[in-house]
Order: sequence, then C-alpha cells, then structure tokens
Amino acid sequence: MTLRDELEQQLAKFRQRASGELIETIQAGVDELIDSGIARRAAGEGDMAPDFALPNALGKRVELSALLAAGPVVLTFYRGGWCPYCNLQLRAYQRVLPELRALGATLVAISPEPSDASLSTREKNALEFEVLSDIEAKAAKAYGVLFDLSDALREAYIGMGKDLSQINADGAWHLPIPATYVIAPNGRIALAYVDPEYRNRLEPADVLAAVRAMQAAEPQAG
Repeated sequence: MTLRDELEQQLAKFRQRASGELIETIQAGVDELIDSGIARRAAGEGDMAPDFALPNALGKRVELSALLAAGPVVLTFYRGGWCPYCNLQLRAYQRVLPELRALGATLVAISPEPSDASLSTREKNALEFEVLSDIEAKAAKAYGVLFDLSDALREAYIGMGKDLSQINADGAWHLPIPATYVIAPNGRIALAYVDPEYRNRLEPADVLAAVRAMQAAEPQAG
C-alpha cells in the first residue's frame, strides 16, 4: 500500500464521521490557500535552502548547515503530532530511512510544536530520525510555507479539539504547508514539494528517486 492509499483511507474515515459543514469549511480553507499562490512563492528547486538551528526532541540544537556537511538532507515540514496525515507520512518515511541512510542522506522533520510534543511524536511513531521544533516558526517563514488560519478554520479546529494556541510552541494560529525538500550538500534545493492540499504528501519512493537522481548528476556538475 502506498502512502497515497493510506492518506485516502484516512480522508474517507474523516468524511464518514465529519459534518457536511466541517468538511466544507476545511475544503474552503484549502482552496483559499491554493488560490493565495503561497506554493509559487515558497522556496523552490534551484534556490538555496535557508539555514536554521532548531531544538530536537531532547532540546539539542540541530543546524541544517552541519547536517549538509555530512551529505544531502531530506527536510519535511509537518503540522504536528495531532495530525493523522502527518503521522502516516512520518511512519512512511521511517520505513525508507535505511535506504536514505545508505545513500548518505539525513532525514529531518519540523513542526511548530514544542520539544516535548516532538518527543511524543517521535516515540509514538517509533521514528529514528530527528524531529525538530520550529519554536517561533522562523524556519517555516524562511521557506515561505507558513500561513495563518482564517477565523472560520480556527473555529473548526477548536471544535475538533485542536486549539493551536495551546498546541503550537508560540501559541499562534498558524501552520506550515506540509512541504518536503531534498537539499544537496551545497545547500541548493534539488526537489521541492509544496502542496497547499495538506492531505497530499510526497511519496517515499519519490524522495528516494530524487536523492538518487541528485547524486547521479553530481559528477557531471563537477
């Protein structure tokens, strides 16, 4: 079963139990985000990846530049451990972690949640890669994937028991688009997947293919 299959199953479950009004409100938020053009303005292929230094699940600072010194980095922004689609993606990426490591790549996930929540997410999903906390959403802002939730979405999320003012580390009503980047050791973005439809995620197989393609092109570039 592909990640897409798992995501579609999760969406079907949501639609079975959610009210029509809630489904419409969330879809309207997705459509508005698509129309805003945020995906076009976000960091993209060929851009230099903004550096960051963020705490991991244990509070230790992790710098992108230090990770890149060891090889390519797969960076994925996720909404939080409360998001079932995010958990499906994180577990799917965990399954290909051995292959990524064999290619010399490092996998890192970032959310706006505090370190203790990152630790919970890491343990809950048995993740063996770094899960970082974007405390003030500076990394998401730097990559251009941060957006503010509308009043209608805030009300809908509170109704679902997801009060982001209590969940996010900075208490703000914003979230990152679940974007995934493959970054070359020189800091240049080789692949950028930025989809405002948060129920879509980059397949693990595509992540692996991007890392392999980037490495295959390196000798030619040299």
